[in-house]
Amino acid sequence: MGITRLPSAGFSITIRIAVTADASSIGRLTTAVGEADAIVTALDVVDSDPTSVIVDLTCDTADAGHAEQVVDALTALDGVDVRKVSDRTFLLHLGGKIEVSSKVALRTRDELSRAYTPGVARVCMAIAENPADARRLTIKRNTVAVVSDGSAVLGLGNLGPAAALPVMEGKAALFKRFGGVDAWPVVLDTQDTDEIVAIVKAIAPAYGGINLEDIAAPRCFEIEARLRELLDIPVFHDDQHGTAICVLAALTNALRVVGKQLADVRVVVSGAGAAGTAIMKLLLRQGVGDIVAYDRQGALHRGLPDLNPAWQWLAENTNKENYSGDLPGALRGADVFIGVSAPNLLTGDDIATMAKDSIVFALANPDPEVDPREARKHAAVVATGRSDQPNQINNVLAFPGVFRGMLDAHAEEFTEEMAIAAARAIADVVGEEKINPTVIVPSVFDSRVAPAVAAAVRAAAQHPATTPPPAADPGPADLPEIAANASATP
Repeated sequence: MGITRLPSAGFSITIRIAVTADASSIGRLTTAVGEADAIVTALDVVDSDPTSVIVDLTCDTADAGHAEQVVDALTALDGVDVRKVSDRTFLLHLGGKIEVSSKVALRTRDELSRAYTPGVARVCMAIAENPADARRLTIKRNTVAVVSDGSAVLGLGNLGPAAALPVMEGKAALFKRFGGVDAWPVVLDTQDTDEIVAIVKAIAPAYGGINLEDIAAPRCFEIEARLRELLDIPVFHDDQHGTAICVLAALTNALRVVGKQLADVRVVVSGAGAAGTAIMKLLLRQGVGDIVAYDRQGALHRGLPDLNPAWQWLAENTNKENYSGDLPGALRGADVFIGVSAPNLLTGDDIATMAKDSIVFALANPDPEVDPREARKHAAVVATGRSDQPNQINNVLAFPGVFRGMLDAHAEEFTEEMAIAAARAIADVVGEEKINPTVIVPSVFDSRVAPAVAAAVRAAAQHPATTPPPAADPGPADLPEIAANASATP
């Protein structure tokens, strides 16, 4: 069939099929699925009699159209009756993915009197007298607001708050699963910067941290900066900082694999939006050799007209050779490619022009900038944002542990020192003895990751560095519009 997109669990379907009971029937089903370029992940016998067998066949497909093609291929087989097709992703989302559960049993009048009126009045008065006690006596100590206006949902664009809610629910579930953090979606029916800042400021007393999510640039930068000034709790834009932390961690280990130093490599970054800008700033502050930033206007270089202040800053602080050509040209001789932009921008032949032992992080989701199968023919290390490929660079490696550490430290802000500490912790979890071209980051299910990140962030919060950031850093309100798909967030 020749599909170009990779099948994934995100388009997994279960097909209930009745098939004649003969020795070849099951084999014909799985062969048909394979010939349709889908991947069989399960086959369960539901019922049988002397003449027929009913099975549930589960397979990963590439998209909704591909799923229909798989069903059509099965339907066309002799002796096959396709009875029902279930989309497993939609089934998982029925009724939402999170709920509130009480920590108090409330079995007796005594318990009710202490948890609610009249006993709760004493706790209210204690907090009124000493507001700092809210961290000790309420959910504030362990609760994060996941805030979005739905203006940049994954790589899908401006879908609005209701359509953003499934992503925010998922984010809250990840917070709980991996960090033990109670998070709650807060989707806002406004995309006005002033209103968003005012609303978040107004609800902040209930939370120990704010996670900004899927808010389009450049508003996301201004919103984050203003909230950091106004609030005494950490404000963290995961599309920026979570992605940058995970990329730095992965690059640290990838460079160990190929035996190169960060100070000696040239990096090409496709996508100078929220994620790309945060990645480049973190790499620059870690002493990267050189970076060429590429976006819709081309390679950012000195002399390029009509640059906003943020891109002007990048042009002046990257691209030492002042390269002004196209993206494939920028790759020639480069050591590292980092894509946080759009799918299918490059080919395997483009990767072949990179330096020996090159590193490719193609992180656009769901389809990366270059087919990872083609990239692996030429690059020493390849990573994507996909869970079905080796070296998944996923923000879930960072944000649960980052917030766990900040909450435990009663931190009032998120800092660059925390970002660097988190990246080092993620990289070190792998262990030098286990690092290889297909293992540069730990699994998101590695139980050591979140505690290691939390401990590192907690230490950074309690013992902050005194070195100030570069004075030439661009102002947050001046940062550019985000490139399409520019996030490694699930």
